[in-house]
Amino acid sequence: MIADLKEIWRYRNMLTNLVRRDLRSRYKGSVLGFLWTLVNPLLQLIVYALVFPYVLRVNIENYTLFLFVALLPWIFFSSSVLGATTSIVSGANLVTKIYFPRLLLPLSVICTNLMNYLFSLSIVFPVLLIAGTTMSWHVLWLPVVLLIEFLFILGLGLIFSALYVKYRDIEHIMSIVVFSWFYLTPVIFPVEAFPEWVGSLLYFNPMTAVITSIRNVLLYASPPDWPWLLYTFICGSVATLIGYSVFKRGEQTFAEEL
Repeated sequence: MIADLKEIWRYRNMLTNLVRRDLRSRYKGSVLGFLWTLVNPLLQLIVYALVFPYVLRVNIENYTLFLFVALLPWIFFSSSVLGATTSIVSGANLVTKIYFPRLLLPLSVICTNLMNYLFSLSIVFPVLLIAGTTMSWHVLWLPVVLLIEFLFILGLGLIFSALYVKYRDIEHIMSIVVFSWFYLTPVIFPVEAFPEWVGSLLYFNPMTAVITSIRNVLLYASPPDWPWLLYTFICGSVATLIGYSVFKRGEQTFAEEL
């Protein structure tokens, strides 16, 4: 693994170029540029903000902000996992023609979506300040929370990108899994909205600690949920080690399978 990390570092310019290419292709010919990154979450936000408080009678103070700060990291997670899953097949023209660390392909997808999330923060912070949200020094923990989320996403991305090369049904399965996962994560509801025993089970979902911790540092001026965030870090570390092993085992036959 150390050798692969060194190789990725040697190919860091290629990683940067892949991320830059993905970002440019998304915004090419666009008047609004990166603001289109926010169109999808904003549309979802409008729907959820109308449906849940008024139709389903969800009574949460500042529900729009409560939802907004959680929806964006979830989109980072879902877009990264689904995009990384198909990254090797999507990059078949590179895989079959030139040598480079294949790990760069899922990694570049995740980095691209991370950049999109960071772009979105340029909207999030002004909105929070305009709404009168109290900001504290705990917001400095946000990069740590994102790093833990990144690690967990990387593990899943490595596993499913390697499996997808051989088993194309993985893409459809992952779409269903991620869709279901959304409703098992406290994005649109707080954990407290569920019965106590259900809420306890929700914390075994690694994304629960990520979402609640981001809400804590951005919205509630409180520290991250460290005990469960440590659990997510452990899950991410294990997933990355497993993903690395699966990826390296399948990497030898990528060109043949494609």
